[in-house]
Amino acid sequence: MSKYIYLTCTPEALVASMLPPDGFGMYLSTGTKKRNKGQTIFFEVDLGQIESIIDMDSLNRRCVAKEDGSPKSSVYLSVYRVLESVPTSALKSLYLTTDHGCVLELKKTPYDKTRELKNALHLYQELCPVTPLVASELAPSAFLKRLTDGSTPIVLPRLFFVELKLGELATNPLGGSAEHLPYPNIGHLRDCLEILRGEYEKHMKTVQRIFSGTLLYRTIETGFYVGAKDDMVFYRYPAMKELEDINYEFFRGI
Repeated sequence: MSKYIYLTCTPEALVASMLPPDGFGMYLSTGTKKRNKGQTIFFEVDLGQIESIIDMDSLNRRCVAKEDGSPKSSVYLSVYRVLESVPTSALKSLYLTTDHGCVLELKKTPYDKTRELKNALHLYQELCPVTPLVASELAPSAFLKRLTDGSTPIVLPRLFFVELKLGELATNPLGGSAEHLPYPNIGHLRDCLEILRGEYEKHMKTVQRIFSGTLLYRTIETGFYVGAKDDMVFYRYPAMKELEDINYEFFRGI
């Protein structure tokens, strides 16, 4: 049987498995006896590019079929500072699962910085290695660079985050409609966005310090970003109509 390497993000870990991505996503979300339920987000990793940073002997010894011939579901290889140790070039597709085990594959997408919105506010859910919800007047590429290039007192070696929808609040924080934004405490979000509008020295404002661990997939705006400084990988998230056409099961599950 084939061996796969996955980088799970909630929580952060490097995991070997004999399950292909769809099976691994189902296993993480629902467990082996369907008594578990939880959303998961993970990357498939190119094993050939990370052989030098893992114990291959241990991997080959532990990641083997069970006595009854069924595949080994998971073998943990690392649980500490995993994201920063894996080259972005080794990251393959990104997979999202619903809490019932429906899996959506997102492929790497070329990113055009020239199409980033000007004079608009953004909402980012950081996912790994830290997890605050942050409002910012910086576009995704500038936001990533700002937090990883050493220009601020708080520096991350690498960051994985997703951009969320703001609707009319992106250009009109106080007066814009929030009718279709299912975020708790919209008033606080409006205040954070308005602070960014008024304080020209301030580029980011923490909206929520603790991530619940569940991402509302219907609130995703552009997609997912991972990297450091100018090394950024983008995974575009499809619009709802497109998602319904390409993966109806996942669409119904969110």
